[in-house]
Amino acid sequence: MKTIAQAFLLCTILIACTGTKKISEEKPVNDIVIHDTMQISEKKDKLTVGEGTKVTKTIPVRDMPIMPDEKITVEKQVEVNPPIVIPSPPVVPELVETDENDDYAQEAFDHTVFDTLLKNHVTANGNVSYAGFAKDKGKLRDYIASLGNNMPNKNANTQEKLAYWMNAYNAMTVDLILRNMPLESIKNIKDPWEQRLWKLEDKWYNLDEIEHQILRKMGDARIHFGINCASFSCPPLLNEAFNAVDVDKQLDFLAKRFINDPSRNTINKESIEISKIFTWFSKDFKKDGSVIDFLNRYSNTSIDTNARVRYKDYNWELNK
Repeated sequence: MKTIAQAFLLCTILIACTGTKKISEEKPVNDIVIHDTMQISEKKDKLTVGEGTKVTKTIPVRDMPIMPDEKITVEKQVEVNPPIVIPSPPVVPELVETDENDDYAQEAFDHTVFDTLLKNHVTANGNVSYAGFAKDKGKLRDYIASLGNNMPNKNANTQEKLAYWMNAYNAMTVDLILRNMPLESIKNIKDPWEQRLWKLEDKWYNLDEIEHQILRKMGDARIHFGINCASFSCPPLLNEAFNAVDVDKQLDFLAKRFINDPSRNTINKESIEISKIFTWFSKDFKKDGSVIDFLNRYSNTSIDTNARVRYKDYNWELNK
């Protein structure tokens, strides 16, 4: 019995010693060093890492072989999704609304075709080669047809209208002569200014209507130097087409050239012998004073206000 008791006591001591040894061998849990540059939340043994590029932090480690007085450093690479780049919306050009009442809302009609014909068949002095025009009769009539498809609209400005209707008048006058060749004077044609031979849009026009109902009503007396009646005593035909940009300069040039042309007007300080144009259309030239006042704007010779006025005979021969 005593032997059994001693054996039991011995086993108890061995067990106690063994437990003590196990406890004494436990070491403090080594640390893992994690360098953190972003927010980290730690719960027990689990590590939650927010978005970043590389994160390290000191955390407890379990179930790893521990060497006495040794620290274990573990660096954990954390893959981070690249930042999402949202492209900027495309730049949409601002739409500029055009005022339908703007005088310059639409580009003026291009008179290049007629300009070329005039340069080819009219001299700088205004002499016309009707034989040359006859060779280009198709181009001339195509141009007149294009006028019919491109009449000035309600937004057209005064310069555009002036250029359009003076070009139309001159082109139609040349066409009238070509239709009646051979002849020596426009007066040889029956009712030359009343014939409705040209259709613009839905209406047939004659030269009389264009001159008196359209151009003269625009209130610019210089139109009488711009339109040509195919006769020698008329102001010479300009050898270029009128255009909206230059029409004021073109009319000033024609007025000065005609008034100072001694073959058409004889001007002295105390007396003048001038074209019958100035009596036929005197109302147009007197809007801002007398006829002499108008002449003095362009004359190289200053005319007295009480100068004697006479009128030259009109030569209706073709201006060729």
